[in-house]
Amino acid sequence: MDARQSLAELGSLVRAAGADVVDHVYQKRSRINPGLYVGKGKAEQIAQRAEQYGVNLVIFDNDLSPAQIRELEKVIHCKVIDRSELILDIFASRACTAEARLQVELAQLEYTYPRLTRMWTHLDTVVGGAAGGAVAAVGGIGTRGPGESQLEIDRRLVQKRIASLRRRIQQIDKRKTRQVKSRDQHFTVSLVGYTNAGKSTLLNTLTGSEALVANQLFATLDTKTTRWKLTRDLYVLLSDTIGFVRDLPHNLIASFYATLEEAIHADLLLHVVDVSHPQSDMQIKAVHNVLTELGCDKKDILLVLNKTDQCDSAVRRDMYMTLYPGSVALSARTGVGIDRLIEAVSTRVTGENVRLRVTCSQRDGRVAGFLRAHGTLISEEYLDSEVILEAWLGRRQLPGLQRLKPSSCQICSSDA
Repeated sequence: MDARQSLAELGSLVRAAGADVVDHVYQKRSRINPGLYVGKGKAEQIAQRAEQYGVNLVIFDNDLSPAQIRELEKVIHCKVIDRSELILDIFASRACTAEARLQVELAQLEYTYPRLTRMWTHLDTVVGGAAGGAVAAVGGIGTRGPGESQLEIDRRLVQKRIASLRRRIQQIDKRKTRQVKSRDQHFTVSLVGYTNAGKSTLLNTLTGSEALVANQLFATLDTKTTRWKLTRDLYVLLSDTIGFVRDLPHNLIASFYATLEEAIHADLLLHVVDVSHPQSDMQIKAVHNVLTELGCDKKDILLVLNKTDQCDSAVRRDMYMTLYPGSVALSARTGVGIDRLIEAVSTRVTGENVRLRVTCSQRDGRVAGFLRAHGTLISEEYLDSEVILEAWLGRRQLPGLQRLKPSSCQICSSDA
């Protein structure tokens, strides 16, 4: 991604946070300035433009160190933040549930702790009893001595809050893990993808849900799981997850580990891609990087090329179909191609078809009913009190058939 495209995405993030972009600048350097990140002349140019437009916030598309932010604010004379802090702010504004709010607060505190400056300016130093007076009373027992700076108190309070949040989120993680593992008897599918790729729209189209859909980055943060009926007798549990983005802060991924539990334990991941986006290849790589960090990159992943109705080039769509064999092209908004997705997922659920020869009692209609519901019945031959059935059935459906305890079950051939 070149600088202009990167800044364009940063502009989308800024607008998602509720701010207006009035100007942008970029600089090509062979090495980073350790003091200001950019060169001194570029920093002064930013300061001039900030004064010209009367802005109160400057956002860098790169992660800055606490010292760099401090020195930049001295030159620019307004608040300076970086990309990670902007993303954290967006997540904070989107968090609706108590769980999401706890996760965002933890990520924010872990990010800001190394950057902590004096949060309260009413005290410079809390000193011990030797100082006497009201200030000494603030310190109380245990603070007598040379004194303690307010910044050190701030840091200790933040550390205590972080520890408290981690304990509470750990409890949520355990509960979420138990909840997800309780679905082991069901085939689970999870939607993953770059933010604003159309995951929530696809969820609504497939299941008739009413998940929030908005043309903005990180519209939803909370995982939604619902039943998706593939055929008359075949269904899976489908989950939507938070959208990924390039350079997603690591502490944010760690904090939202419970929310991403659905993807971690899913049997199949549907990687939704906005094929109409000019940087869709970069977005695919960004999602893959996050999945690798979560340990999900080796899972069964089906690429879903969404928004084909907005793609101005069929060549572009066909290129991705060639690069990623087995991918499915569709439009979640119009429903075109949904049938191909259902067929592809159904094949993943049932596995390759195998031809069976099954013998069971004529009085037990459950075996024949199972084969009719989950496979294709070819023939029935009645002999005395038994019936011999031949049918095509998905390999993953065999355990369900065997639980019905037929007299015999033999695989004749397979159709890979």
